[in-house]
Amino acid sequence: MATHESMFFRDTSPFEQIAKVVLPELSRSRPEGKALRIWCAACSSGQEPYSLAILIHELGGLLGGRRVEIVGTDMSEVILQKARAGIYSEFEVKRGLSPERLNRWLQPQGSSWEVSKALKAMVSFQKHNLLDGVGGLGVFDIVLCRNVLIYFDAPGKAQVLERIARAIAPDGALFLGSAETVIGLTNSFIPPIGRSGFYRPSAANVAPAAKSA
Repeated sequence: MATHESMFFRDTSPFEQIAKVVLPELSRSRPEGKALRIWCAACSSGQEPYSLAILIHELGGLLGGRRVEIVGTDMSEVILQKARAGIYSEFEVKRGLSPERLNRWLQPQGSSWEVSKALKAMVSFQKHNLLDGVGGLGVFDIVLCRNVLIYFDAPGKAQVLERIARAIAPDGALFLGSAETVIGLTNSFIPPIGRSGFYRPSAANVAPAAKSA
């Protein structure tokens, strides 16, 4: 399971859907001043949450100044230490970052690059195993659990999806990897038509904790 493969803006489609569909919808539906929360499950060395932080900064006024909290979790404390440091090699930053984004959002540190303080301020990291409960994490508006379920057997996949369902808002969004699906595993999520890897909670199966959030 612990392959820790990651890159910036991996598979561009989820980021496009978050920017063009999900965040605008959530911003309109939430009370003014209420923060939006994003969970990057099995975040590895941090490129995915930092990519989201870049995206949100670039959206600018679209969110009307609304605060966004990004939580990255992983079961490896060693890889989380790298994520918190936000320092990446030349090879790592060139996997997914355009020269413009690289020079705007990271600073050179010798032969490496460090994520800016503005991005680090948006992201927190904590140790968490997807097979454990979701207690203490809170409720999220967006959950990304991508390219992780492929390492579980069917019962394990179902267990993870049911636990994510307990931590997602009723009108939230779940993003899985392109080779992953909820079909045949859970009734707690339904796929929007024509959007691969993008799932909505099923109203009939949203957990009480999420409904009351």
